[in-house]
Amino acid sequence: MSRPAPLRDAAPRPLRDALALVLLPLSLLVAVLPGAFAGGGTRRWFGGRGEGVRADAQAAKDAAAAAFYELDTAQRDLRISIETIAAVDSSPAARRAAADFEALGQRIDEVSHQYISAVDAHDLDRDDLETSAAARARTELTAAKDALGRTKQDLDRFSQGLGPLLDKAETQLARLAPAVERARQTLLAASNALDAVRGAGLKADDLAGRLAALAPELTKLNQGAGQHGVADTLQRADRVVRDAEAVRAEAERLPERAREIDRRLVSLRTRAQALTTRSEQVEPVLSELRRRFSAACWQDLQRVPEQAAESVRQAETKLKEAQRAREEQRWPDATARLSTVRALLNSTDEAVSAAGDRLRRLNEVSKDPQAEIERTRFAVRDAQRLAMAGRQRPDPQHARPLDEAVARLDRAVAALEGRHPDYWQFLTETEAVRATAARVVARIREERGQGAG
Repeated sequence: MSRPAPLRDAAPRPLRDALALVLLPLSLLVAVLPGAFAGGGTRRWFGGRGEGVRADAQAAKDAAAAAFYELDTAQRDLRISIETIAAVDSSPAARRAAADFEALGQRIDEVSHQYISAVDAHDLDRDDLETSAAARARTELTAAKDALGRTKQDLDRFSQGLGPLLDKAETQLARLAPAVERARQTLLAASNALDAVRGAGLKADDLAGRLAALAPELTKLNQGAGQHGVADTLQRADRVVRDAEAVRAEAERLPERAREIDRRLVSLRTRAQALTTRSEQVEPVLSELRRRFSAACWQDLQRVPEQAAESVRQAETKLKEAQRAREEQRWPDATARLSTVRALLNSTDEAVSAAGDRLRRLNEVSKDPQAEIERTRFAVRDAQRLAMAGRQRPDPQHARPLDEAVARLDRAVAALEGRHPDYWQFLTETEAVRATAARVVARIREERGQGAG
């Protein structure tokens, strides 16, 4: 945006000379001015009305010069504010403010040109200055001063309206230097942590690669916001802090991570050995199940010994791979393989435990099926009482599944009267009946809770 040149540059020499006189110290003016009235001077002064008009014109010229300087100073200050906002904020409001400032700049150019033209058109130091010319100069200079003043008022109002945008921009600029410095310090801390880990004999190639990937970001931070923008620089600094902090934290945890992997290797190896021993005991349990109970009670467990042995073998293979990864300090690989070992051993443990648990439960129910029956009937009756609480008749949505559960229990009890009852099927049915009762109870409580709310 064009800006009118300062008055000292734009004004012609007679004008600058006049301003120099106006700006002399008062004591010097007192010494100089009397000479202007002494006899033999070169300036032609005329008294009376003419001298008053010349003085008024000079006063108008001085007032216009002051208004011009005030407007020029305000425009310079406001330009800095607009540039600050533009460097930080790309929102529609910020773009609109820049456009409005450009429009104001055109008005400032116009009134500045009006002022400079009025100054250039009238040489108030001429000896032969006519009273009418002085009067015109006074009129034109006063009009220029008024135009400059009105424009200055508009500029001030516009500046006041920029408050929120400028505050936001200055806040971001205030964050800039600390954010960049924090990013540098975090990168340094991550590098130091990595050096300490390597000094302890541990590899951290993946962490070193992640840290090296941040080097271009640091270069851009060092190039500054002038090249990359304030908003992008702040975002980049935050990203560098986050990523470098993650590298630092992982580097500092690495020694403990290595110790944890060592502990897990020992623990899982011991557990695999114990499961090998336990899986060998499944076959005797299956033999007793085959001898005492119908095939339906144990057929699904037939392959447990074989599956357990295979799972343990797989776990031991993965343990060896984890050990090798640990020795090579491939920490993610070691951790992944240990997780696989744990999953294999968990599933083997459940299968081996299932055989023993099956035999125990079948022993209990074969000796006293009535206990299981009463336990299940109690669960159903409890659900029925809750369904009838405060009602003349139960909600069909509650009564229907409970009635079906009662019929299902009756069928399960009747199935025990055969010569070789399927106790496992009986236990499966009673568990299903209790689960149905529990679902009905949960639904009733949920509905009543919603009604109370």
